[in-house]
Amino acid sequence: MQEVYEFLKQCGTYYLATIDGDQARVRPFGTIDIFDGRLTIQTGKVKPVSRQMTENPKVEICAFQHGTWLRLAATAVEDPRIEAQKHMLDAYPNLQSRYAPGDGNTQIFALTNCTATFSSFTAPDRTVTF
Repeated sequence: MQEVYEFLKQCGTYYLATIDGDQARVRPFGTIDIFDGRLTIQTGKVKPVSRQMTENPKVEICAFQHGTWLRLAATAVEDPRIEAQKHMLDAYPNLQSRYAPGDGNTQIFALTNCTATFSSFTAPDRTVTF
């Protein structure tokens, strides 16, 4: 998990895919944290991505840097605790002008049942699960 966290953190921007009915949706994301031993991401409850992950929690993340890409398949499970929100927003102070712990909009999802595959054109794929 730590390796996946560090890869995504170094990328800065990664792409999160969700399902919206029968249509895949992909958008850039930038929050990644480890809270209570789980990899977490953050969004706002008012956004379509929140509804999509709530209705179908299976997600994938894709990121690329230095000739290596990461694909992470996971199940997104909401962590409603204020402590999780505070931890994330402390890690991303630039979001504090739009989000606050307990504001009714800040939403944290823990990524569970994770399968992460690191790939490149110069080395065999390597898969880790957590």
